[in-house]
Amino acid sequence: MKQKLTEDFPKRQIPKNPPPHKQFFWAVVYLFILLMLFFPYLPGFKSSVKEISWQQFESEILNQNAVEKINIINKEEAEIFIKKNLANDPYFKDVFEPGIRRKLNPGPHYRFSIGSIETFERRLDEAQKNIPIAQKIPVTYSNTSNWVWNIIGWILPLLLIFYLWRIMFRKYAGMGSASGGNSVFNFGKSNAVMVEKEESRVTFEDVAGLEEAEMEVKEIVDFLKNPKLFTRLGAKIPKGILLVGPPGTGKTLLAKAVAGEARVPFFIISGSEFVEMFVGVGAARVRDLFNKAKEKVPCIIFIDELDAIGRSRGKGAYLSGANDERESTLNQLLTEMDGFGSNSGVIVLAATNRADMLDPALLRPGRFDRHIYLELPNLREREAIFKVHLRPLVLTGSIDVNFLASQTPGFSGADIANICNEAALIAARKKEDGVGKIDFLDAIDRIVAGLEKKSKIISAEEKRIIAFHEAGHALVSSLLKHVDPLVKVSIIPRGKTLGASWYLPEEKQLRNKTAFIEHLCSGLAGRAAEEIMFGDISTGALDDLEKVTKEAYTMVVYYGFNKKIGNVSFYDSSGQRDMGIQKPFSEETGRMIDEEVRILVGSCYERSKKMLETNKESLTKIADLLFKKEVIYKEDIDLILGKKTVKNDLNTLTALKGITQDKKPKRKATI
Repeated sequence: MKQKLTEDFPKRQIPKNPPPHKQFFWAVVYLFILLMLFFPYLPGFKSSVKEISWQQFESEILNQNAVEKINIINKEEAEIFIKKNLANDPYFKDVFEPGIRRKLNPGPHYRFSIGSIETFERRLDEAQKNIPIAQKIPVTYSNTSNWVWNIIGWILPLLLIFYLWRIMFRKYAGMGSASGGNSVFNFGKSNAVMVEKEESRVTFEDVAGLEEAEMEVKEIVDFLKNPKLFTRLGAKIPKGILLVGPPGTGKTLLAKAVAGEARVPFFIISGSEFVEMFVGVGAARVRDLFNKAKEKVPCIIFIDELDAIGRSRGKGAYLSGANDERESTLNQLLTEMDGFGSNSGVIVLAATNRADMLDPALLRPGRFDRHIYLELPNLREREAIFKVHLRPLVLTGSIDVNFLASQTPGFSGADIANICNEAALIAARKKEDGVGKIDFLDAIDRIVAGLEKKSKIISAEEKRIIAFHEAGHALVSSLLKHVDPLVKVSIIPRGKTLGASWYLPEEKQLRNKTAFIEHLCSGLAGRAAEEIMFGDISTGALDDLEKVTKEAYTMVVYYGFNKKIGNVSFYDSSGQRDMGIQKPFSEETGRMIDEEVRILVGSCYERSKKMLETNKESLTKIADLLFKKEVIYKEDIDLILGKKTVKNDLNTLTALKGITQDKKPKRKATI
């Protein structure tokens, strides 16, 4: 256990102290700065020269015949020297205070600014006009410059600027350099982490549900392991492979498996790590990365989140957030992948979930020769993914993996991994010996619908409205043919919802117009039930209306399911157009689309109301049962409607054999 913890949590690298001679140097610099700053305030160095005005000089000093001489400094300032025989005079005693290594202060004793030299001389002559020439105060003129303090005045700001510059660049160089050095020149170094062939432990056995993608990348692995098998026929290794798919489908995991199987050096970097606050850093890091890779050929470079630097240039660049620094980084990447230089033996593997935003020059053959699309796993693939993530868990009893896979349509591999981990946490919270089926079902409910809000207080009136709302969804869904099969209905608050219906979506590649319309009817049935039973409507249908409106616009704008608009589609598969800024249709067509959507939604709402009014008795029975039990299942609704329940592997009662009805399995509805 101790060894395992040591591997998982390596010892923290304690930064080393700088060498003693550097510490001494900076200590001397700091001490010098402090001495210069506080020098005027130190005991013994405090100046005894008092600042006065001309009026004070004339009335208090000049008229007492106490001035020995006046010295004009740089035609700006007058220094007054008091006669030494007045050193014991109480008025002048403080200006004669002795300094270090001297008995009395020789002067100057007073100082004041004279303004204009002509004005000073005129005012001084007027003050001494009645005094004989021999007794007049001698005035001397001098030009002096305190070069020491002038130099210090230049040095101190420079030292301060250098010190701040040093702190700032040490900080950013430490954050942005691959070597972790303190030099600003490390900004141009690549941050890529190199994984040696002995270090990578992930293999294709750890990847499940990606058979087609595995076949594509295995060819690259085979080429790296045995290149002669391909080169003897004149084949060339692909320069780049782009992994495209929704988040959580296993793009990064597949790249790790390639690193583990190929047994070659593997460089890992994120697209965002190329771009820094300084201009030109991104391009420099791209060059540095490929230079390092050339030294390790054959090798693989994996760039995660390629869209961070590979966004389309030119027209519409302002919409996608492209800028000059990102474009220069992209240009350097294009040059390195397929320019005049030779990068034979360097394979670039990249991943993104926004391939529609990438620059066409990046996607062409010669750079990314292969595009591998990873879709959300189907039933069989989800089953394989569950088997992989169930390996490290301690299970109680037999777990029907096929059943778990059937309860998670639309889930990605990351979602399934999260379900398995959440189930283990739930079992541990209950202090059970292992993870059971109920724990997995509770985990699915929690991830899809949120945590059960046991503390939320709902009045009986609100609870009844919610019961009829959910009963309306359940009844219309059960009566329509093309709606996904209902599994259960709940009015227990979870997450942000007060009630929900769980369905089991069928995995179909095509969907017809009738299925869309019936889905709209099912989504509007909750509000229709409220209007029929209470004569009023509530805010509980907000989520339903949002999804219905979006789906109705999709039917009219994208799929051409409207006769008036016609068989036209305004869908932009390239992703280069922002519908919020530039619409592909005129204002007149836009108004027509809005009107047709309102007509479509209105007709579906009236159809739902008609179905509920015809089956009002069944609606009341379902709502009453739901109000009483809070959770009801498909079999309960079939019993009320007089339907015969077809038993199969996906049937609730069969799947939950031996499980009490108060448990909460299955998947939340999408409406």
